[in-house]
Amino acid sequence: MSQAKSPAEKTERRTMGIIFFTLFLDLMGFGLVIPVQPFYAQSMGASPMWVTLLGTCFSGAQFLFSPFWGKLSDRFGRRPVILSSVTISSIGYLIFALAPSLEVLFFARFLSGFGSANLGSAQAVIADITPPERRARGMGMLGAAFGLGFIFGPAIGGFLSQFGLSTPAFAASALCAVNFLWAYYQLPETNPPEKRKLRVSTEVLEERRLSWQRLKEVVASPQVLFLFGIFFFFTAAFSQFEQVIGMFIEFTWLPAEHLAGTSAKKAALMTASMLILVGVVATIVQGFLIGKLTSRFGERKLLMAGIVFVAISIGLIPTLGEMGSYPLFLADMALIAVGTGIFNPSITSLLSQSAAPGKQGKTLGQGQALSALGRILGPTSSGFLFERWLGLPFIVSAAFTLICLVLALGIRQPARTSAAG
Repeated sequence: MSQAKSPAEKTERRTMGIIFFTLFLDLMGFGLVIPVQPFYAQSMGASPMWVTLLGTCFSGAQFLFSPFWGKLSDRFGRRPVILSSVTISSIGYLIFALAPSLEVLFFARFLSGFGSANLGSAQAVIADITPPERRARGMGMLGAAFGLGFIFGPAIGGFLSQFGLSTPAFAASALCAVNFLWAYYQLPETNPPEKRKLRVSTEVLEERRLSWQRLKEVVASPQVLFLFGIFFFFTAAFSQFEQVIGMFIEFTWLPAEHLAGTSAKKAALMTASMLILVGVVATIVQGFLIGKLTSRFGERKLLMAGIVFVAISIGLIPTLGEMGSYPLFLADMALIAVGTGIFNPSITSLLSQSAAPGKQGKTLGQGQALSALGRILGPTSSGFLFERWLGLPFIVSAAFTLICLVLALGIRQPARTSAAG
C-alpha cells in the first residue's frame, strides 16, 4: 500500500506538472518554425550565410538574456517573469510571420530569443519547490519537456508549412498565447515576497552564467578542463551541422525546384521528417537504453563512442549527398541521433563525478554555459562555408568533433563508488 503524500508533496507534483507543460508548449512553439526558417529567410533574399546568422541571432539573445530573466524572477517573482517572457515570444513569432523584410525577420528572431531565455526561471521554479534530494528528478522533467517539444514542434511545423511558410510562425504565436493563458490561470508563485530576500535559487541560476572566475573555481583537475573543451567543441560542431542541414537537403535533393523557386514547402517537409527521426531515436536511446549501456560500458566508453558516431555520420553527409540516396541519408541521421543520445548523458555524468566535492552544481552550470556559447559561435561560419561548397561545413564540423575525441583520450572513468556518491 502506497504511503499518502503530504500536502507539500502534492503541491510540488502539481507545480512540476504545470511548469513541465508550460515549458513543453514553449519548446513546441520554437520547434514549429525550425523546418521553415531557412526557406522563409531565402524567400526574402537571404544567402546561406545570412540564414545561419538568423539562427545565431536567436541563440545569442537566449545566451545574453537568460541571466536577466533569472535576476528579475528573484526580485519580482517567477510568475510575472514567465508570463512576460511568453508574451514577448508570442509577439516575436507574430512579427516573424508578418515580416516584410530580412531586417525585420532578424528583429523577430532576436525578440523570440529574448522571450525564450526563460529556462533559468523555469529551473528556479523547480528549485523553489523541491528539496535537494528530489531536485535532479525535477530538472530531468524539464529535459523531457525539451525533448518532447522538439519532436512534436517540427512535426507540426512541417505539416503546417504546406499551407504557407508563415503559417508555422502564426501557429507558434498562437501557441504562446495559449501558454500565457495556461500559466496565468494555473502557475502559482513559488517565490513570494517574504522569500525573495532569501534569494532561494540565485545560486542555481548563477551557476549557469558563463564566468571566467567560476571557470577557474571549478576546474579542479585536467579532467574537468578536458570535459569543458569537449562540451564547447561538440556543441559548436553540432550547431554548425544543424544550421545548414535543411539547405543541404534542398540543394541536394530538390535542385530543380530550388532554381524554379518552388522547393520551400517540400524542403520544409523533408527537413521536418528528418528532425522527427532524430528526435525519436535520441529519445529512445536516452529514455530506454542509456541506463543499461552505462552499466555495461561506463560513461567514458560511451562518451567516446558517441563522439565517433557523430564525427563519422557528419563526415559522411557530403558523400551521401553526391550519391543522391535519401534513405541512406536518413539512416545516417539516425546514427547521429544515437551518437548524441549516448553522448549527452555521458558527458553530464562524467562532469558531475569529476567535479570537486560540493561544486557539482557550479561545474555542470559552467559546462552548460560553454555549450550555449558553442551554439552561438558554431553557426557563425557555417553559412559562409556552405556558400563555398555544400559539404564544407560538415567537413569542418566533423573536424571539430574529432578534436573532442582527442580531448576524450585524457578522460578516465571515475570509480563506481564516486558515481554512487
